[in-house]
Amino acid sequence: MFLVGLTGGIASGKSTAVAVLQELGCAVIDADVVARQVIQPHFLAYQRIVHSFGPEILLVSGEINREALRNIIFSQPEKRQLLNSITHPEIQKEMLKQILKYFLLGYRYVILDIPLLFEINTLTRFMKYTVLVYCDPQIQLSRLMSRNGLTLVEAEACIAAQLPISQKVKLADHIIDNSGDVEAMRQQVLKLHTLLEDSLDFLLVRLLAATVVAGVGGLVYFFLWQLMS
Repeated sequence: MFLVGLTGGIASGKSTAVAVLQELGCAVIDADVVARQVIQPHFLAYQRIVHSFGPEILLVSGEINREALRNIIFSQPEKRQLLNSITHPEIQKEMLKQILKYFLLGYRYVILDIPLLFEINTLTRFMKYTVLVYCDPQIQLSRLMSRNGLTLVEAEACIAAQLPISQKVKLADHIIDNSGDVEAMRQQVLKLHTLLEDSLDFLLVRLLAATVVAGVGGLVYFFLWQLMS
């Protein structure tokens, strides 16, 4: 099994591409969903966040007020770094658990949906391939304004907060151009899925696993080694 990193600019249509992949039965791990999971009360990150930011960030229900937390880190870069140092290791642990699950289920590849894959730039070395959902910058701007009800200035600021799409294009192994209609994008996703399914990259991992792995403990060790190599 190998890993495929999927990313895209804001309002580029990444979620639509992911929906098509899921319809095809692909294993998809959404980093945003995992990030929301690890700050729930029964996770270690929750305890550390409350300890670091104080109980005033909690809702009446006891859950973390994500909007209040977002407001804090938006205005204080050092607080953003602190939050990242708490959450990122837990997010990666949870994603690894899900990767191992799909490995045991026999999937040929797993897609990691990571919005800031190239911005963070610490996970790309684990990916066999990276995929960018792209759309023309002017179309992206128009879609963002329409979708979020933003002014031109607000939409431009949101896009400027991310790595320029022109740079992401240079970093990606595969491009899905979503500048046209949904059906055109869907056909590109189907083509990509076929390419990944036909790839023999998963065989090497399976063969190594069959000869090296002995028991669940060995499997965990092997897969960690595979990711870090």
